[in-house]
Amino acid sequence: MTSKRTKNLELLISILFILLTAVLMFAYYSRWFSFAATVGPFRIIHYLAFIGTFYIAFGVILFSVLKRRNPQKYTTLLRFHAIGNLVAFLLVSLHFAGQLGRSVFPELGTGLALYIGMMLLVGSGVALRFRLLGSNPNATRFVHTGVAVTFYIIIVVHILHGLNVF
Repeated sequence: MTSKRTKNLELLISILFILLTAVLMFAYYSRWFSFAATVGPFRIIHYLAFIGTFYIAFGVILFSVLKRRNPQKYTTLLRFHAIGNLVAFLLVSLHFAGQLGRSVFPELGTGLALYIGMMLLVGSGVALRFRLLGSNPNATRFVHTGVAVTFYIIIVVHILHGLNVF
């Protein structure tokens, strides 16, 4: 079982990481630094977004399976899930900020829907992990799971749209 002090420290670290993400997004949007170099067919920032997206796409499913197979390791798995998703959120956020900061404003459509979904996932995940909305997490879990399923659908549409499938 996690002590209250440890849980409070984890909440503080989560909040600081989210704030760091916001600061880095602003810095990237403002062109204080850049990942615009091209490697192969994509800019570096796209590869970072791919890493974040793949982690979310596969890491979340892996977490879901492993927590059922190894309930005794739930706390460790949950920490890995939370940290991994916060890092993925950072990587995808930098990509999103780069898209917003382009000289030719892009069509945001599915990307905007994905980013809003990701913010809802992070917010509901933090609220669920630290029981910020009360001691009964069922409603928060329902929202978190529903947004996750929607997020997966939008990822597929976003990738197909990026590949000009439609």
